[in-house]
Amino acid sequence: MPELPEVETTRRGLAPHLLGHAVRRVTVRCASLRQPIPASLPAVLTGQTLQQLERRAKYLLFGFEQGVLLAHLGMSGSLQLVAPDSAPGKHDHVDMDFGHLTLRYRDPRRFGMLMWLDDGADAGPLRHLGIEPLDERFDGAWLHQATRGRSTPIKTWLMDNHHVVGIGNIYASESLFRARIHPLTPAGHLGPQRCARLATAIRETLEAAIAAGGSTLRDFVGGDGRPGYFQQQYFVYGRTGEPCRICQRPVQRIVQGQRASFLCAHCQRR
Repeated sequence: MPELPEVETTRRGLAPHLLGHAVRRVTVRCASLRQPIPASLPAVLTGQTLQQLERRAKYLLFGFEQGVLLAHLGMSGSLQLVAPDSAPGKHDHVDMDFGHLTLRYRDPRRFGMLMWLDDGADAGPLRHLGIEPLDERFDGAWLHQATRGRSTPIKTWLMDNHHVVGIGNIYASESLFRARIHPLTPAGHLGPQRCARLATAIRETLEAAIAAGGSTLRDFVGGDGRPGYFQQQYFVYGRTGEPCRICQRPVQRIVQGQRASFLCAHCQRR
């Protein structure tokens, strides 16, 4: 599933080519996504100029003159820029023609979402989201205060979008390794020093992933059609049995909340 770095990579790849341009035509080939694409979307979008392109958590917000198109890439979705005369493939469900380029939504599993918000970005599924981990307010002091009294394992806590947004399974595992914190450690047991270390590790991990174009494990490609390569830098994620890059002991895999977690039990202590 595309996580924050992949979505941010997509945003950065699309914005310079689309901002200030008007939608000329919208073609919906398959409306059956996680939520059905409204039949009115082509008429609503056609003629409107894209004024902003922002990211909130794992959502992309296309700000037009009279509303916001909210996009979520789901498990396997991608948004790519293609030539206007480019023939669609089997899983290319929506085209937005901007004249010089076409923005194409591709989603083999159809678990993504395109939602029109008349009332702007403060409506819909964004209302109850937590802090952005790349926000300057997100630091060790904030993390320490927010986790007081919480018995939830820190990895599970980090992946709850009501607390912090956009830290999925990959980047939670990688950040906890960099901070030398065991993923099963109760969130409320982290003191100020470990919280500061973890906040820094989260920011550094996400920024490194964005610089690498995100991670490509299955279907993800950025707006330019190129895959990300951050997976080549993983310390623990998906490396079960391989030697830890720090201590050479084997990386372990455990299950938390039906999700796989990866760690080095020697380097990461509870």
